[in-house]
Amino acid sequence: MGKDHRALVIVESPAKARTISNYLGEGFIVESSIGHIRDLPKNAAEIPPAYKDKPWARLGVDVENDFRPLYIVSKSKKAQVSKLKKLLKEADELYLATDEDREGESIAWHLLEVLKPKVPVKRMVFHEITRRAIDEALKQPREVDRRLVDAQEARRILDRLYGYEVSPVLWKKVMPRLSAGRVQSVAVRMVVERERERMAFVPARYWDLTGTFEAEVEAPVRRFEARMVALDGRRLATGKDFGPDGKLKREEVVALDEARARALAGAMAPPEGAAGARARVAAVERKPYRRTPAPPFMTSTLQQEAARKLRFTSRKTMQVAQRLYETGYITYMRTDSTTLSQDALAAARTEIAQRYGAECLPDRPRTYKKKVKNAQEAHEAIRPAGDRFRHPDEVRRELGRDEARLYELIWKRTIASQMKDAEGESVTIRIEVDFEEGGAAHRAEFTTSGTVITFPGFLKVYVEGSDETESEGEGGSEEGARLPPVKE
Repeated sequence: MGKDHRALVIVESPAKARTISNYLGEGFIVESSIGHIRDLPKNAAEIPPAYKDKPWARLGVDVENDFRPLYIVSKSKKAQVSKLKKLLKEADELYLATDEDREGESIAWHLLEVLKPKVPVKRMVFHEITRRAIDEALKQPREVDRRLVDAQEARRILDRLYGYEVSPVLWKKVMPRLSAGRVQSVAVRMVVERERERMAFVPARYWDLTGTFEAEVEAPVRRFEARMVALDGRRLATGKDFGPDGKLKREEVVALDEARARALAGAMAPPEGAAGARARVAAVERKPYRRTPAPPFMTSTLQQEAARKLRFTSRKTMQVAQRLYETGYITYMRTDSTTLSQDALAAARTEIAQRYGAECLPDRPRTYKKKVKNAQEAHEAIRPAGDRFRHPDEVRRELGRDEARLYELIWKRTIASQMKDAEGESVTIRIEVDFEEGGAAHRAEFTTSGTVITFPGFLKVYVEGSDETESEGEGGSEEGARLPPVKE
């Protein structure tokens, strides 16, 4: 770029503008649009005089003319638009560097419509804010993608039509200040339907028995717990055996009430100091165990995992991720892709080899196929920015507490996604206990299961969270239960 050549670069946020300006040399002016500069009118005062008499003006959408939207520059954005126009008069070139998603493309198009530049215009896109990414974006500009603009516009018009038409009904029929929306109304319906199912549900009570057993071997772990699953050959009922009416769906299963459960426990567990009921191992089933790592984060899985592990709300997760992106620590956080670039794969594999050893590194990089329809595979997953993944300890002092915690979660998930599977052995033990009750002989069956990890692989770095706190299976303990060596 010539010495006297001046280029104006417009992004959507001041924080992003500050970060990008650090990577651009002389001759570039980086300024923010501070979000959308145009939108549909929010109230009657914002409707231009030429449209106030139109029957559709309140909506801001001409429903009789191909749903044509009426865009206005709000009062709060007029000063910023004037500033951008002034800067553009002094520029020889305009770069629109808003985000690469629908909203970002829409902002870029609205900037073109309002600023009406007479200088060359280039659309500049990148998914991470690093020097290399900015340089590549400058070398490979493109045009504004009207398909993305149209997609955003369609969503915005639907939001307006739905909200403006349905919300007043809620005010009259339910209570004031409620709002309807294209997404939230559908979500509310799902919640309501689920609540109706809950209200119609008839509760049923049943009891479980858990036994504590001690193996007759010398081992670090001798005592373990197992859950009773059958009595005299009949399976004990679990939650899945009851219908919506609260009654058993199958006659062949046994539902224990409190009195029966306590009686059985008393029969199998004599008074303190006396010998317990004799148990024997009826069967031991061993299976190879293999667990693959979860794919890198996309927006939805980041929100889910941050909620589980960090107790962040979805809104907080996106706010923190936005700050990390705009300051150059992670890639763009609104994505439905699990793809990693070649540079990212190389960075992850280098980190794995250096920190965890070659034995944790697969022969070739892992790739993950996206299950979401219409996923934008050209985009990347959410990962640490750059061609070297800075360890969380390296950046901790540069970030706030929330940012550091979310960055560490993203770093671990990305690294783990490129490591070898965890391997081991799953063991299920079936135990039979013979006992007497009221002069009659009975046999109870207990089961327990556990996993022995022989090669941790990606588990050295990361374990995916789960919304399930306890399995409803027939008598299994959690996956990591430690069991003694037993034989049939």
